[in-house]
Amino acid sequence: MRLAAALLALLPGLLLANPLVRLETTAGPVTIELYEDKAPKSVANFLQYVDSGFYNNTQFHRVIRGFMIQGGGFDQSGQRKAARAPIQNEADNGLKNKRGTLAMARTSNPHSATAQFFINLVDSRSLDFTGKNSRGWGYAVFGAVTEGMNVVDNIAQEPTTSQRLNGMMARDVPQVPILITKAYRLDNDTTSAQEKQPASEVKDAQ
Repeated sequence: MRLAAALLALLPGLLLANPLVRLETTAGPVTIELYEDKAPKSVANFLQYVDSGFYNNTQFHRVIRGFMIQGGGFDQSGQRKAARAPIQNEADNGLKNKRGTLAMARTSNPHSATAQFFINLVDSRSLDFTGKNSRGWGYAVFGAVTEGMNVVDNIAQEPTTSQRLNGMMARDVPQVPILITKAYRLDNDTTSAQEKQPASEVKDAQ
């Protein structure tokens, strides 16, 4: 009886556990927790791309030291991958673009995000939501790195250059392509608390 009660007490927490995704990269593994409760549309969108294998063998095509690393849009040969329809910007969810957070990349249109995402290397208040206007929408945070922030930092140290992506010149492209070889979901008990990044390494996005 006591065991059953204990299991029932644990059940809500298990049901509400946030999804985890592992990015296997040529620089090492990165584990990401997704904030499904705060950014349901962004998380559902990201997981659809993960589950379909879209991110496999894509590259981090934009790396800016002291700012962020961006990926999810181009294959290893530099060709743009065909993405699904854009999603609504959820940057007004209260989450901030702090070091280690994952956010949706987009064009100047606030609601143009599709598959591309970036990981913040530093706190970037200029990317946060300030208002529902062309300048204030910001960039929607929907997750954070829980393991492998050292891998992210190492990627940020890679030398970059200008080169063609999808036939057009682009800046801040790593000289040696850094690939996401595979992206996939993890069971929530796969990563133990001991294996996660220290609190000093990954700041709370809220």
